Amino acid sequence: MGVPSDEVVQIRLADAAGDPAVVTVSCPDKTGLGCDLCRVVLLFGLSVVKGDMSTDGRWCYIVLWVLPRRGWPVPVPWDLLKDRLLQLCPVAAPFGFDTADLAAAGLQDAAPPAPRLFLLKLYCFDRMGLLHDVTRVLCDLEFTIRRVKVSTTPDGTVLDLFFITDARELLHTKSRREEAYDKLESVLGDSLASCEIDPATEDMLSCPQACASLTPAVMEQMFNTDLIEEQSIGTRGDNAISVTTDNSLSSVHTLIQIQCGDHKGLLYDIMRTFKDCNIQMGRRSLISKGRDYFAVA
Repeated sequence: MGVPSDEVVQIRLADAAGDPAVVTVSCPDKTGLGCDLCRVVLLFGLSVVKGDMSTDGRWCYIVLWVLPRRGWPVPVPWDLLKDRLLQLCPVAAPFGFDTADLAAAGLQDAAPPAPRLFLLKLYCFDRMGLLHDVTRVLCDLEFTIRRVKVSTTPDGTVLDLFFITDARELLHTKSRREEAYDKLESVLGDSLASCEIDPATEDMLSCPQACASLTPAVMEQMFNTDLIEEQSIGTRGDNAISVTTDNSLSSVHTLIQIQCGDHKGLLYDIMRTFKDCNIQMGRRSLISKGRDYFAVA
């Protein structure tokens, strides 16, 4: 067992290479505390090689022997790990009070709410290892990636959508977002064109394409008409992009008409968007001069 102490969380580093470090937690007990502590240990690149947990129903004493996982790319930030473990531990009751008294007085920690979901919209120029570098930065920032959507245009520009949650629950603050912007800019350098972090909803996970709105300047640069004109097949007098819907032709189907300049992967991009929006296609008619007509259910 660990050495008794008044500190809630203690971390004793290994005396020799290859020996495990000892993490000791002594605090009021709560449902799921062991699960939460082990999850944080795992996120910091550690494996639990031995554990000892005891509780009397009110107070618990937990000791974990941990080793860095083989191949983990960065050193373990032990001070940050201690802070994260402290945040999970319930507040000790004042002398003469128990957890029931605190709950009745409204002072006991309530069940932690679900982490807020945010959408990171990253617009940059493609290069080898781009996704690896971005995910590495997000990991260092203690962001959890819930889902990723990656789109690359024919001219080599990238629009990446990361649905993330913040382990520190500070992403709603300006300072935390600026910290993320600065670290992404330091890694991506000149290849980064735009970076935005906005609150998201669970509904966006089911249809991420519907929320992929960027600033007008970025949209103009990413989908410029000059590129469309260069890649258009045949000659057309109008290079405008238009999407129209018509429900008058059928009582059970919607006609979606898409008119735009042709480019490599256009059909794939349209079909993928339909899938992301949970739209089932019933029939398709394609005209090769940059015009696509779809009848969808």
